[in-house]
Amino acid sequence: MFSVKVREVRNEPEQKEAFQVRQQVFVEEQNVPPGLEIDELEQEAFHFVLYDEDQAVGAARLRLVDDYGKAERVCVLPSHRQSGAGRLLMEALEQKALEKGASAMKLNAQHTAVPFYKKLKYEVTSDEFMDAGIPHFEMKKALPVKGGL
Repeated sequence: MFSVKVREVRNEPEQKEAFQVRQQVFVEEQNVPPGLEIDELEQEAFHFVLYDEDQAVGAARLRLVDDYGKAERVCVLPSHRQSGAGRLLMEALEQKALEKGASAMKLNAQHTAVPFYKKLKYEVTSDEFMDAGIPHFEMKKALPVKGGL
């Protein structure tokens, strides 16, 4: 069984680990061009790394746009998919968005990830569109009101 935990990136080594996981999943596994994977929005985002013991096995970033949190670059290494690790990563992003006053979450899910996000109560809010040569759908989820359940 895995012993995973999520940490918000606080230093350069952790940021490097996040980028390494993203490189492995998006660039190497999914053939996303490297120039599209790391972009000009990195500096305005909160970054998170999913660890199993001391090994980085997942990563994501969160940007605050208007009154919602935007989950981006969410990925988990193949060895840890279907283990609940992705759910932990998304819960960390949602918690941070709530702390920053967001009322909802939004993300662009790859077609194959839509069932995963639906389990987390996200709803498809767009027609299919292409991003980096991969079919995506916009998805949204309302966050609980402060003081609510």
